[in-house]
Amino acid sequence: MDIVPLIDRIGESPTAALFGLVTGVIFGIAAQRSRFCLRAATVEFARGMMQDKVAVWLLTFSTAVVWVQGGQLLGLLDTTEARMMAVTGSWSGAIVGGLIFGAGMVLARGCSGRLLVLAATGNLRSVVSGLIFAVTAQMSLTGWLAPLRDRIAALWITSGGRNMDLLTALHLPREAGLVIGLAIALVALELSRRNRIGFTRLVFASGVGFAAAVGYGLTYMLSQSAFEPVQIESLTFTGPSANTLMFFLDRTSVLEFDVGLVPGVVLGSFLAALFAKELKFQGFEGPTPMRNAMIGAVMMGFGGMLAGGCAIGAGVSGGSIFAGTAWLALFCMWIGGMSMDAILGGRGQPAHV
Repeated sequence: MDIVPLIDRIGESPTAALFGLVTGVIFGIAAQRSRFCLRAATVEFARGMMQDKVAVWLLTFSTAVVWVQGGQLLGLLDTTEARMMAVTGSWSGAIVGGLIFGAGMVLARGCSGRLLVLAATGNLRSVVSGLIFAVTAQMSLTGWLAPLRDRIAALWITSGGRNMDLLTALHLPREAGLVIGLAIALVALELSRRNRIGFTRLVFASGVGFAAAVGYGLTYMLSQSAFEPVQIESLTFTGPSANTLMFFLDRTSVLEFDVGLVPGVVLGSFLAALFAKELKFQGFEGPTPMRNAMIGAVMMGFGGMLAGGCAIGAGVSGGSIFAGTAWLALFCMWIGGMSMDAILGGRGQPAHV
């Protein structure tokens, strides 16, 4: 696909934002219709159940792995210089940030991506939590919380100035990534069969993972055609939420993939809910859920920035390229989420919202 005419017509930065918008719309539609959420899967698993939420999450994750690894084997994209892979990773950040993020998403009753989807459908609780999440993420990136984040992240880092490629570290052939993705997909499909998940929901669950591959594919094409250096990246909501907030607050901000991604998710989710007639205003049920949601949003903002990505950024996008710290962060998010659910005793915490 030749994107040079598009770049010549609208410019490199608007093209990046457009690609972010397209990726976000795909994710928003698929996530809204599939009810995808790491928090929901974590809570369900913590309560000894392997039902639809776990099946949807596994199918999403495996789809991302299959598409990304398959695309690399076919020479359609190369993620070796992706943003998460090309920089030094933090093992300590992945552990501490992952645990904090996981606990926070249970308190907030939704991971950062899910909150964004719900906000677009009229959930005012998610609007408030999402704004707090974005502000905290920005504070953790360049504000008052940045020194603390830097200190924790510097405790234990990857060697060689790059993140660890798990396939290379384990001396596995590149084809192993595709095989692992297919194996997880088989587990997900078996769980889906046992829980009688409809075909349509399975398609949309796969669409969430496909969106991660689309993001990598589009930014890779742009990096090959643009004059200025372009980061190869995909779905993530910690940094983009902060960047999008600053774009609307600072006139000197420029368009980029991140700035198109968040509005794309909102647009896609809104359209999906509109056609499904699921638009509905919802608020907090009382002071305790409101307090928990606000605390959880702060924890996710700081934890996600420390871990190098949120449940989507590390858990799906980072996991699909086998970035070492992403897999560790994802594991710690599950541990943090299950631990917080145990602390809460599952009271007033439905497995899905």
